Amino acid sequence: MLDKIGSFLLLYHREGASRYWEIDVLRCVAIVNMVVYHLAYDLRFLGYTQTNVTVGAWMVYQRAIATLFIMLAGVGLAISYGRASRRAHGWDLYKTYLARGLKLIGWGMVITLVTWVYMGRPVVVIGILHLIGAATILSVPFLAFRPADTRIHVALYLGAGVALIALGFYLNQVPVTHPWFLIFGLRPPPLFQFDYFPLLPWFGVALLGVLVGQVLYPAGVRRFELPAWGEQAGIKQLGWLGRHSLAIYLIHQPILFGIFYLISISSGTTS
Repeated sequence: MLDKIGSFLLLYHREGASRYWEIDVLRCVAIVNMVVYHLAYDLRFLGYTQTNVTVGAWMVYQRAIATLFIMLAGVGLAISYGRASRRAHGWDLYKTYLARGLKLIGWGMVITLVTWVYMGRPVVVIGILHLIGAATILSVPFLAFRPADTRIHVALYLGAGVALIALGFYLNQVPVTHPWFLIFGLRPPPLFQFDYFPLLPWFGVALLGVLVGQVLYPAGVRRFELPAWGEQAGIKQLGWLGRHSLAIYLIHQPILFGIFYLISISSGTTS
C-alpha cells in the first residue's frame, strides 16, 4: 500500500530490469550535490559563514547541478514516453504526462506555501519542481516528434533548445518593474527568490535532455552497451538514492533546518 501511494505521489520508483542504473546514479549525483549546495546556502543564510554562494564558482556549481537535474528529467521523459507510446496513444497517452506534470507542480506549490509561511513572503514562486512539472506537460508535443530519425530533426531539436536558452538569458537581463511574467524569466530586481527556474531558459535545457534521451535511448531502449552494474555494492545504493530523488529534495531542507535549530538550542543561542 505504501509503495502504491509513494508511486502515485512520485516519491518512489520501483526497481526492475526496465530501469537503467546509469540514469539513477546520475540522479543521485545531482540530488546529493544539490543538498551540498543548499547546506552551503543555509550556512550563509543563517549567519554561520560569510561565504557568498550566489556568485563566482559557487554559482557555476549551482547552475551545473540544476542543469544536470533538469536534463535528466528530460532524458527520463524521453525513455518513459518511448515505452508508453507502445501501449497508448492520443489522449490516453497525454493524460499520463499531464497528471505527472500537475503532481510535480503541486509539490512545487507545497514548497511555495511552506516557505511563504516560514519567511512571511513568497520566496519560491517558480522553483525547480514547478519548472520540471511545466516542462513535463509542455514536452509532450516534442516527445511525439522523434528527432533521432534524421540529422535534420536532431538539428531542429538542438536549435530549439539552444534558442530557448539564448532567449532566456536575454530576458533575464531585461529590466521590468512588475512580476507578472516571472515564469518567462522577466524578474524585477528587488524581487528576492530562493529558488528561481523560469521556463526561459530552463525549458530549453529540458528539451536538450529530451533530445539526449531520444538519441541514446530510442523508443526507451538503450542503444549502447554498459556493464550490468546495477546490483553491484555501492552502485545499488546510489541507484536507490536516485530513485528517491524527489523525496530527498522535499525533506532535505526541513532536516537541515531542524539540525541547525538543535545546534542553536544546544549552544544556547535561541530559547
